[in-house]
Amino acid sequence: MSRKGLKPIIIPQGTTVSINDNVAVVKGNLGTLTVSFPNIINVAIDDNHIKVTRQNDEKQTKMYHGTVASNIANAINGVTIGYTIKLKIVGVGYKAILGGKTLEVHAGYSGSGPRKVQIPNDIKVTVPTPTEIIVFGYNKENVGQFAATVRKIRPPEPYKGKGIMYSDEIIIRKVGKTAEGTKK
Repeated sequence: MSRKGLKPIIIPQGTTVSINDNVAVVKGNLGTLTVSFPNIINVAIDDNHIKVTRQNDEKQTKMYHGTVASNIANAINGVTIGYTIKLKIVGVGYKAILGGKTLEVHAGYSGSGPRKVQIPNDIKVTVPTPTEIIVFGYNKENVGQFAATVRKIRPPEPYKGKGIMYSDEIIIRKVGKTAEGTKK
């Protein structure tokens, strides 16, 4: 049983949702998103609520039920509030520079220079300090993918903790070989 799929989704004021041929179109003040869903899932709008139901109780249908409800809720949340991911850069000489629609990341690669990442049109990136990157957008998938792309430039390493990491990420530190070998 999908607990997420059974809850009605509230449509906030200023947001419109229309459903046509297994596609839900969500419009808000930040943008427009579309969510497609299979024929075995029914989506109905009742006043300012969206109800997601399924046609049968097969395992695959139950999985789609919760997924479609979550995707529609994420789309509504995205076009009204938006999504933000904060990244922090740790390391001597590591920094980020924003130049137009390009994010330039200096992450300790000697000889090859900084890594440059093109910023998609639906994402806004700010760099309040050279060691902090804030990614904002209305599409949760695109925001997460862009943040993962930036993090992939220099993932955090477990010995010194250097690299690009999410602001709430906890790096489990490892003890080096010399410190471990002296405990005999």
